[in-house]
Amino acid sequence: MANFHSRSNSFPSQSHPIVNDVEDHLRRLRASESTSTSATSICANLASLRNLHECINNMTQMPSIQQSLSNEQSQNWINELLEGSLRLVDLCDFSRDVACLTKDSVQDLESSMRRNRCETATSDDIKAHMASGKKINKMVNKYIKNLKSFNQNSTELPQTEFGTTLQETERLAFSVLKSALTLMSGEKEKSKQRSWSMLSKFTQTNRVHSELNDLCSFDIQDVEEGLESLFRSLIKTRVSLLNVISH
Repeated sequence: MANFHSRSNSFPSQSHPIVNDVEDHLRRLRASESTSTSATSICANLASLRNLHECINNMTQMPSIQQSLSNEQSQNWINELLEGSLRLVDLCDFSRDVACLTKDSVQDLESSMRRNRCETATSDDIKAHMASGKKINKMVNKYIKNLKSFNQNSTELPQTEFGTTLQETERLAFSVLKSALTLMSGEKEKSKQRSWSMLSKFTQTNRVHSELNDLCSFDIQDVEEGLESLFRSLIKTRVSLLNVISH
């Protein structure tokens, strides 16, 4: 959160526990923004985002914040933030779909290898896994390409610090979700010569099993659960904002 020389009268005191929690979450997310490429860091950031939105939901229950949000002069930037929150919900929902597809692809390969009672994969298994990876990669690239930058989606800056907090939260959430999509689509591995296409180089050797372990090492289950929890928090935040504004 930016440091302000003067604080909005509608914003709770900086010493308020909820405000301190919000600032702590934002600080951690900013610090990890440029390095959140591993599954461990992405899962941690998804959890931090979820907790951040829980704090924001608590803030929307404060009379001072509700007064700020119901102010007619605030409607322009509030409408922009609501549009941004909807795009964020859609992005998180899409990320959940990608996580499900990625998990299914890995589990299909694992199941096939178990049926064969060996640590190798057949050429058909490899081709199926590669086709699934390419499909996921294509979906992600198309979706991200069509996304508008959250840094450019606002034509009018928020007039309150709470609005600035929401805007910064959306920007960081976009960054974390994009990192999650990059990981699941295989782009991270591609940059290190370990993309989905690497599987085409393997036949029936233990190296396929090694590659499968690499794919499972980012623990897709934890990523999927993190996205699910974040999705519920995003919906809750949006509903809270809509309820305050409509009253």
